[in-house]
Amino acid sequence: MDELLVAEIIGTVAFALSGFYVAVKEKLDLLGVFIASFLTALGGGIVRDTIADRAPYTFTHLMPTVLVIAVIALSIVLRLHQKDEIEKKFYFIVSDTLGLVSFSISGALVGLQAEFNFFGVILLALLTAVGGGVMRDILLNRVPILLTSEFYGTVALMVGVLLFGCNVLGILGVVSLMVVFGFGVALRLLAYYKQWHLPKIRE
Repeated sequence: MDELLVAEIIGTVAFALSGFYVAVKEKLDLLGVFIASFLTALGGGIVRDTIADRAPYTFTHLMPTVLVIAVIALSIVLRLHQKDEIEKKFYFIVSDTLGLVSFSISGALVGLQAEFNFFGVILLALLTAVGGGVMRDILLNRVPILLTSEFYGTVALMVGVLLFGCNVLGILGVVSLMVVFGFGVALRLLAYYKQWHLPKIRE
C-alpha cells in the first residue's frame, strides 16, 4: 500500500530528527546519537511488525537505515546540535508530532492489513508511534514522554480509532488518511501549546 510507505518515510525522518535532538541534549557521542535516532525512528516499527507476524521492514529494506543516517548527517552539517533548549524549539515539536501521527497511521494500517480487531488496531497504532521513543528513554534513564506529555499517547489511540472507523465505513483511502493525519497533527500541537493533560490521580 503506497499510503503505508509514505507514512513510514515521514515517520522515519521525523522521529530520526527527534531522536537526534534528544541525543544531543544528553550529550551522547556519535554512536550514541545513531543508536538514539535509530531506536526512536525504527524501534516502534520493529515491535509492530513482530506483533503482526511480519518480517520487520527495517531488516528487509535498506531505506529506513539510510534515511536515519541521512538525517543525522544533515543535522550535523546544519549544526542543529549547537542549538540551545532544543526540545522547546518549534522544529523539534513539529518533527516529533509528524513522527507520532505518521507512525500511528502506519501502525493502524498494518493492523488492518493483518485483520486485527478494534483493540488490535488501536494498540498497534500506539505501539508503532511510541515504542521507539520509550526504548530510547529507558536506555537514557528518562521517564518516557508517553507517560508525562500532553495527549501524546492519546493522539495515537485516536488516530487508530478513526482509521478503524473509516475502514468499517468503507471510506479508508488517500483523502480520509490525509484528513486523519491533519487532525492528529493539529490535536497534538494544540494540546502541546495549550498544555492539555489527561486527569491525574491526586494523593
